[in-house]
Amino acid sequence: MKLKWLGHSCFLIESEGHTAVFDPYQDGSVPGLGPLRVTADAVFCSHEHHDHNARDLVTLTGRDFPLQVEEFAAYHDDKHGLLRGKNIIRVLHGEGLRVVHLGDLGHMPDKKTLAAIQNADALLLPVGGHYTIDAHQAKAVADAVGARVVIPMHYRLGAMGYDVIGTLDAFTSLCDNVRFYDGDTLELGADTPAQTAVMTYGK
Repeated sequence: MKLKWLGHSCFLIESEGHTAVFDPYQDGSVPGLGPLRVTADAVFCSHEHHDHNARDLVTLTGRDFPLQVEEFAAYHDDKHGLLRGKNIIRVLHGEGLRVVHLGDLGHMPDKKTLAAIQNADALLLPVGGHYTIDAHQAKAVADAVGARVVIPMHYRLGAMGYDVIGTLDAFTSLCDNVRFYDGDTLELGADTPAQTAVMTYGK
């Protein structure tokens, strides 16, 4: 399975010959990111904010997307959605692997959801705070889920990301086995070692 980070919270995932895009962003919605133009078999958005809902920028192939995608209701804040609304957690199944995309999660998932996403092969995790869980909260979520590979997203790094959200190192400083990739794609397999994986945007 290939996980390609397209910036912010957007990923292109390829598995079993099929592709899906998660949380595409509108042009100009995220500082430091270029226009997003991508083709895939399916597109999924965790919520309707402009930095996550650019379905129109994903060209669909028209092919079926047979891979299983589970959905779990969550919130964009810790006030049951009163501040920023609802959020959808999704679990993609392919090649015997499970990849969890948390969207703009704003709280610790409930026990039922944690049980469903427990021990995932990869966890795509917002870490920047302000709009989502922050670095320390993200570490607590990662520990509770126990995913083999944790991939941080929705953070600030240099000129990329919103000024009000936290930096990548605020999260990685809390983690062990951090691996920085000189590219934007991670190949995930059953033998991929446990790690916090940081991909490089645009490479």
